[in-house]
Amino acid sequence: MGYKHGAYAGITNSRVQSSSQSATVVAYVGTAPVNLIKGYNEDLVINTPVKITDIKTAKSMFGMSAAWSLYTLCEAMTVHFDLQKVGPFYMVNVLNPKIHRKSDETTKNLVVSNGKAEFKSNTIILDTFAVEDKVEGVDYEVSYDFEAETVTVKFLKEVVQASLTASFYEVDFEKITSSTIIGTSGNGDYSGIHALELLYPKYNAVLSVLACPGWSEKPDVYAAMCAAVTQLNGHWDGFVNADLPVSETVSTIEEALNWKNENGYSSERSKVYWPMAIDGAGRVFHLSTIATAKMLEVDGNNGDIPFETISNKQITAAKQYFGENSKNKGFDQNSANTLNEQGITTLCFWAGRWVLWGPHTAAYAFNGTADKRATFDVNMRMLMYITNSFQLDNGTKIDQPMTIQEKESILVAEREKLDTLVGIGALIGDPVVEFLEDENPSENLLNGDFAWHFEVTNTPPFKSATAYATYTDDGFKAYFAE
Repeated sequence: MGYKHGAYAGITNSRVQSSSQSATVVAYVGTAPVNLIKGYNEDLVINTPVKITDIKTAKSMFGMSAAWSLYTLCEAMTVHFDLQKVGPFYMVNVLNPKIHRKSDETTKNLVVSNGKAEFKSNTIILDTFAVEDKVEGVDYEVSYDFEAETVTVKFLKEVVQASLTASFYEVDFEKITSSTIIGTSGNGDYSGIHALELLYPKYNAVLSVLACPGWSEKPDVYAAMCAAVTQLNGHWDGFVNADLPVSETVSTIEEALNWKNENGYSSERSKVYWPMAIDGAGRVFHLSTIATAKMLEVDGNNGDIPFETISNKQITAAKQYFGENSKNKGFDQNSANTLNEQGITTLCFWAGRWVLWGPHTAAYAFNGTADKRATFDVNMRMLMYITNSFQLDNGTKIDQPMTIQEKESILVAEREKLDTLVGIGALIGDPVVEFLEDENPSENLLNGDFAWHFEVTNTPPFKSATAYATYTDDGFKAYFAE
């Protein structure tokens, strides 16, 4: 049988089957226009996770810009609070205006009219703005309009000159590289993706999904993302949403498939997406951003239990996007399945709406050799849910006496959670949690090391449906019925 994903039919030849956890936690690492914030707080907005609950707070702390290619986190803000209206989420901004700035100042002639001057810039470092021979707060005030991307200088005293010279530094985006996004940790100093190590101790939040729109198509960043979600803080299992590049050399399905394989985008802890989406207003979105927000939404509708895939869920899109100069006019569901069968999630038009399309992990390949757990995204995310839930519920018991009663108490509690998951349809069959003798040898028990073994079957997505219609001649008997 060939790969199937969707509802199908055919004409044949004629013949005569509640666990509780913290809410889904999604995080983004990228760049935000803190340079446009007057008096930004470096300790709060640079290389540290920040919880974002609403767009007003986000703008006041991080700024806003329509230049998403420069300020990648603004895309996440827009998707969550404009398109899908779902939150909260966490952000780590790596842009540091004190470091990522051009070496030379920019000078600008200000044309003064009615006591003020305006000019457009989305790269200015507002804190470095100065007017020649004038004192800020005494002679003038400076502010920034995020919507118009305009700097406004309001003069507090009468200005005789028709023009004045101003100077300021601008952000140098060439200084922000993959290494900046990946970051480092050590000696209490964290940056980039490594700053997510602060998420649990700072917010008591366990990372569920990580995205780096605009950066995840770089193989070294993708590898770092997958490494970060593998037992973060030595404990927590998470999932990655990543993009394949949309470019002149990756603008067809065949090119996307080749690029994925050649660059090793095949972690079972991830989903990979291609191409991008564009909405009716001409805004271009990474599918990883849309998918991350959609996971937050779908999980929330299921009590924060990740057993329902985001595939075939409606999104805000007008068409597929392959790049400004691409001649690719798009593809239908049948062609989208060519991507799906090699572990790439995409978008397509189906049932009168645009939807995400593809329930698999990046490790999946039709008739491939990947572990069966990697077949569906929900398989991996549910296993992660169970491992994280076990640690969250039993972590406070560590170093207490492990009595026979306590061992049994843990078994009972975990069985009850599994039964609840079966009851809501997150698992099927008879899941098992056991305390096995061969997994708990005396040497381990002597050292205080105890292990419980889980065996579960995830509820599979309804990936395809096929109807077989057969022609018969039995109906002719109706002509002769009494």
